[in-house]
Amino acid sequence: MQELTFSTMIAVFEEIFGRGLFWGMVAAAVLVTAAYIYVLIRDRAVSWRKFLWAQVAMPFGAIVAVLFVQNVTSSGFRDIGGPIDVIVLLLVAVAGAVGAAILVYTAQSLLRGRAAKP
Repeated sequence: MQELTFSTMIAVFEEIFGRGLFWGMVAAAVLVTAAYIYVLIRDRAVSWRKFLWAQVAMPFGAIVAVLFVQNVTSSGFRDIGGPIDVIVLLLVAVAGAVGAAILVYTAQSLLRGRAAKP
């Protein structure tokens, strides 16, 4: 592989996760992101109480993301071979933590309604 292009990365992710699962995850991410943007525009303010609960969910999101990726890729912690594996594992954990926070904040806002006006 001489060049790292966007289409190459898509092909790699489709190979790792499978075409259906990969595009399903992309669709879910787009849907949650659109809902999050809708909530931010609708409320015009961040609810710090909801934000706190979203932060509480972050460690769980990180753990679930790492375990999910290791399960899908049929690998385990014993397969970590070098620094790049640790870096990728940490990036997966960060992505899972941020995703969980956004999902929890959005779900709270959509289920409980608008943020209270100060």
